[in-house]
Amino acid sequence: MSSTDWREMAYESAYTEAYRSLERRRAEDPGFMPEDLKGVLKHLYLSDGSDWVGRGEVQELHMKGVIEAHEHFLLKWEQGIEARA
Repeated sequence: MSSTDWREMAYESAYTEAYRSLERRRAEDPGFMPEDLKGVLKHLYLSDGSDWVGRGEVQELHMKGVIEAHEHFLLKWEQGIEARA
């Protein structure tokens, strides 16, 4: 394992988990709309920006993966493309 493999694994794990969660929510909750997802993203951006104590590299990778999964899911949803990982 290279010195960067764990970073890729941490990011991919967070991204995949978040994306699958969004897929489940969209499939199971007919009231879940793009506006709801935009609200979650707004909150995630605020949380990401308020890292005043420092969260460390693992948490940074996790946050990046979660945010990018939400962004990708929203983009696909708004484009009318079935949102899949």
